[in-house]
Amino acid sequence: MNQTSMPDPKEHIKKLNDIMPKIPNMRWGALTNAAPTNAKLNEISKILPHDKKWHSLFEEKDQVHIDGVTVRRKNLDSMT
Repeated sequence: MNQTSMPDPKEHIKKLNDIMPKIPNMRWGALTNAAPTNAKLNEISKILPHDKKWHSLFEEKDQVHIDGVTVRRKNLDSMT
């Protein structure tokens, strides 16, 4: 059987940074699956390093995938 492996997220981000435009004075860039609000941009700015690179963010109901790394969302009400 031929099994295909998942592509390396770091390689994906490297390719993303190779093809996306470089913008003067850019802190970071993000490709997302949802249109960002001002509140979301502030949240993303706290998470992403100001490294002048592009990042990928894929949001789901209970988790977010940032550059291939899964971050689970926690509801503070349920953390008792």
